[in-house]
Parts: sequence; structure tokens; C-alpha cells
Amino acid sequence: MTKYNILIIEDHALTRFGLKTAFSISRNDPELNCTEKIFEAPNAKAGFEIIEKEKIDCIIMDLGLPEINGIDATRIIKSKYPNIKIVVLSSHEKEEDVIKAIKAGANAYCTKDTDQEKLVYIVHSVLKGAAWFDPKVAQYVLKAATGANDILNTVSNKEELTGSNQQNTEANLTSREKQVLSLIVEGLSNTEISKKLELSVNTIKVHVCNILQKLSVSDRTQAAIKAIKDNII
Repeated sequence: MTKYNILIIEDHALTRFGLKTAFSISRNDPELNCTEKIFEAPNAKAGFEIIEKEKIDCIIMDLGLPEINGIDATRIIKSKYPNIKIVVLSSHEKEEDVIKAIKAGANAYCTKDTDQEKLVYIVHSVLKGAAWFDPKVAQYVLKAATGANDILNTVSNKEELTGSNQQNTEANLTSREKQVLSLIVEGLSNTEISKKLELSVNTIKVHVCNILQKLSVSDRTQAAIKAIKDNII
């Protein structure tokens, strides 16, 4: 399994310790053992210095950092290192913060009450190309993405969102699965999709399960968000 270097940018030492411990423990799980080295920084400037010296694959980014906040830090990092994945971990759940983080280039947005074991899984999924947003904030992303002014089209590093990973994802979905996914984005239920496509509800359920698995997401909302962010449909 490919191993990755993780950087934790968080100003609270106890939180950094907890996260490092969680990733260290995950090394005992063959399915989640994806970390090579774990670095930590108490602020953005210290994080920048580590990025310049070390090859960093994924950053866990706090938003409430001193001096340079997490959103600005994300924007700066993505402008210089577009291939680095950034997972926001924040106590902020306001729509404005979520949208700004995504526009800055965040690949995932988790709230700080996320279980640490689940966070390790999320980071693992993001490193494989998935996008993940906490259910508490996913509605903001979906609303923004499907609105009249699609702000996700202005996301910094659009190449990151629509590059090789998009091609791989599209190749994995069948034409029927893409059709079902487009109707999920429109907000249709399984019953409504079955009527529209003249297929049984059970058949639609199978398609939905396949879509979630192929996109590495846990629910329909996450699938819709990824479909829009990665221009799959």
C-alpha cells in the first residue's frame, strides 16, 4: 500500500496529540495503514516551513489559527502545491466558513466532533481522490453548487478538481449510473428515479449502492457534491 506523509496544522497541542495518536494507532489496521510520517505545526507559518522541507501529501487544517487563519492558509498552500490534499477540521459550521474553505481549495470539511477513527478513514479516502463533507455542512455545499451562481466553478485549483481523478471516476461509472447520479443531484428519490427511468426501485437501489462505492462516499448528498465538484455529470 502507498504510504503518505500527513501534516497537522492545529494550534491546540492536545488536539494535535490526539490526532497523531489516532493515525499512529491506524497503522495497526491493514486497510487504513497509509501513513509514512506525521508532522505537526501550531500555526500556518510553521506549517509552510514544513511543507518547504518535506513532501506532504495531506494536511489536516484547523480554521481558527492565529495570525494566518486556516482558509487563507489553504488558499496559499493550494496556489503553490495544488496536489496536496487539505482536510479542514473545524468547530465552525457556518455556511460562510464552509463555502470559503471550499473556494480556497479544501478537499474535505469535517467538524471537530468527528470521531477520530472516522477522520482517519476520511483522510484515507481523500488521499484516494474522494471529496468528503460532514453531513452538518453538506447542505451548504450542495446548495451553492446547484445555485444560479455556481461558486464551485471559481474554486482555486480547478484543475485539481477536474483533472486525472475526474477521468478515472467517469471511467468507473456506467452510462446508466451517470444517469441515476444526475437525477440524485436533482434531488429525486429512488421511487421518483425508478418512475422516470421506468426501472424497478430495487434496480435503482443497486445502481445507487454501486455509485456510492465507486465514488468512495457514504451517502447520496456526498455523491451529489462529488458529482458537481468533479464535473462527472
